[in-house]
Amino acid sequence: MENEGASQAKLAPLGAAPHAAPHAALLVLALLAGNFALALGPWLVRLTDTGPVSAAFWRLFLALPFLVVFARVAGQRLGGMPRRTLVLVAIGALAFAGDLASWHIGIGMTRLGNATLFGNAGSIILLFWGFVIARMLPRGLEWLAIICALGGAGILLGRSLEISTETFVGDLFCVTAGLLYAVYLLTLQGERAKKEGGGFGAWSLLVWVSVFACPALLALAVFLGEPIWPTEWTPVVALFITSQLIGQGLLVYSLGHFPPLIIGLALLTQPAIAAVIGYAAFGEVLTGLDMLGMVLLGSALVAARLVQAKPASRAKAEV
Repeated sequence: MENEGASQAKLAPLGAAPHAAPHAALLVLALLAGNFALALGPWLVRLTDTGPVSAAFWRLFLALPFLVVFARVAGQRLGGMPRRTLVLVAIGALAFAGDLASWHIGIGMTRLGNATLFGNAGSIILLFWGFVIARMLPRGLEWLAIICALGGAGILLGRSLEISTETFVGDLFCVTAGLLYAVYLLTLQGERAKKEGGGFGAWSLLVWVSVFACPALLALAVFLGEPIWPTEWTPVVALFITSQLIGQGLLVYSLGHFPPLIIGLALLTQPAIAAVIGYAAFGEVLTGLDMLGMVLLGSALVAARLVQAKPASRAKAEV
């Protein structure tokens, strides 16, 4: 969900030049800090003493009051959402709940770098889905994204299978999470929901997504027989603060000010940081082949974002 302040990224008058550099630096810092905060998520999920799905419930539930405050401060409405939009948000929220549940389960089974990369694969899946809907073959940069995605995923999955069946299954859970996140994006269609709702923005939509996703996650955790109530709250609280407040908040603030290439490159800091944490905290060693797979899959993520940005750019130009 992009920041609605993106329209401010225009040429400033000459007298405003001294303020441009500090503002730009602040935006870059926010983008990097947001990605860094999100990269801590897999590590904190492993540290929680609840079940993985229970941790997903807590990260959303504890953040909900703060999201309400953010929405009100931003002047975004919380009530009066049209029924059709509310249904779309509810369906998208269930997909998002499945995304978090599957990802958190996978995090406990595979390497942190793999979990972060596969969990962010939604943009690649959307690219593939676009070809199916349009009934057309890829072209140019699209082929590069597909080749890199298949090559990188094949290498990482193969290496995980060499380590253990559990690691391979963990990768598959994280791939499923990426698939469900793509379903969430397709179903929710945030921009359309904002236009239909009138006054609804990123924060208010996140509030409603959390309202629907929290009970679904709690019910799934109970069904799986997971421990729900933490005995040690520090990792749970750190998870919701870093992932749902700092990470989401800084990205909502900064994303609308950057082109897709910069956003994609900044996104790659997440698996890099997660891999370093995995090595330092859990002894997860990456071979040269692992790094090649991560580079290929990361390149596919960047290329997919660039490809998906082109139709949006054309649409803006035609308005």
